[in-house]
Amino acid sequence: MTKAIFFDIDGTLVSFKTHRIPASTREALKELHNKGIKIFIATGRPWCLIDNLDGLDFDGYITVNGSYCFTADHQDIYKSCIPQEDIKRLIDYHQTNPTPFVFVYDNEMFVTSVNDRVQAVSDLIEIPVPRVAPIEEALGKEVLQTMGYFTAEEEKETDIFDKVLTHCEPMRWYPLFADIIAKGNSKSTGIDKVLEYYGIDLKDTMAFGDGGNDVPMLKHVATGVAMGNAEEHVKAVADYVTTSVDEDGVANALKHFGLI
Repeated sequence: MTKAIFFDIDGTLVSFKTHRIPASTREALKELHNKGIKIFIATGRPWCLIDNLDGLDFDGYITVNGSYCFTADHQDIYKSCIPQEDIKRLIDYHQTNPTPFVFVYDNEMFVTSVNDRVQAVSDLIEIPVPRVAPIEEALGKEVLQTMGYFTAEEEKETDIFDKVLTHCEPMRWYPLFADIIAKGNSKSTGIDKVLEYYGIDLKDTMAFGDGGNDVPMLKHVATGVAMGNAEEHVKAVADYVTTSVDEDGVANALKHFGLI
């Protein structure tokens, strides 16, 4: 019996075309709650950027790809920060490799510089470009996530995760940048922390996603659902592929499994 369902935001709950949650999805989520099924957000976004959920109620939040999890009333469940030694090495690296980086800490964020990639990603998910600040501002902060605006090919060329961010790993859901978090974290890690907190068994779970950073949770839960607009390698690990976010994908899958 499904007792908890985890939802990615961008491309899953929220359309990249309209930047809104489809009406069918809103109604489906309300019906799940009415049936006593707990619903959770599982996103790469930090809390300060979760402003597109149309006032819907969720039982808890897995944010920054599992690095920070908390309840609906903001009681901490789990928090894992990037080690300061990695931040210090990144500051040194940045002097000769001035790629833009975003740093997320507490309920704040800043970017070291703005280029076409930063603007393109901000436009894609309809968020404001963060304030610009020197990279040194990250020193001494509880950095939950940094975002590096480099492609997978550029990542390999620089060996940044072998030489600089040695205690971190990248999560990608869009080719222009990588979400970077402390090693050992993912949306599946966050799910385990949330399930432990609420006393729910993994066999009673479902998750919806569309991007590369959703792969760990789709493989981890009892039933992983990929959106029709998902990348092919995401669909390959899912138990079920529904229609796209703009074609009532969430509602259609929940109907398929008899949950609404």
